[in-house]
Amino acid sequence: MNDEEGLVRRIILGDVRAYQTLVERYQRLVLHMVGRIVHQSEDIEDVCQEVFIKVYRHLPDYKFGSKLSTWIASIAYRTAINYIKKTSREPVSGFSEQGPEELPNSGLANPEEMLMHQDWKAFLHAQIDKLPVQYRTILTLYHLEELSYEEIGQATGLPEGTVKNYLFRARKLLKEALLRYKNSEQWR
Repeated sequence: MNDEEGLVRRIILGDVRAYQTLVERYQRLVLHMVGRIVHQSEDIEDVCQEVFIKVYRHLPDYKFGSKLSTWIASIAYRTAINYIKKTSREPVSGFSEQGPEELPNSGLANPEEMLMHQDWKAFLHAQIDKLPVQYRTILTLYHLEELSYEEIGQATGLPEGTVKNYLFRARKLLKEALLRYKNSEQWR
């Protein structure tokens, strides 16, 4: 029996400390996943708590067919998307095959102003936040959580080819945003 199986079995038997270990181990994953979909900071914590409640309730159904992290990520993803669908007045685009050709303009300061007041990391995060939900979610899972294409597919329910395509598109959009900034008057 591996570490994950032992942890799950202890939780099912009522070991509170084992559940606390699970939460501590996967809270970063859940926070990244939820935080890339839900933008209202006051709601992120509530959605994360809901994710861990669902994990606890459905742990007896977990069959070890995938990594525990992948299973938890899929619950976090679905919970966050469902939350956005319930609370948003705007339609949630979900994972459609069509994607925007460029980042939408936001009401925030332009890139030049942002970089004058913030570092590159903040600029990059602002550009990531402008990406469609599917792109920023996959980018986060791949680069921050270091999940494989297959694991991302399992978490989101997307085919591996679509995961690769969305990751490519997200990187391309970020590159274009950085090039636009570089070519702006700031660099001349």
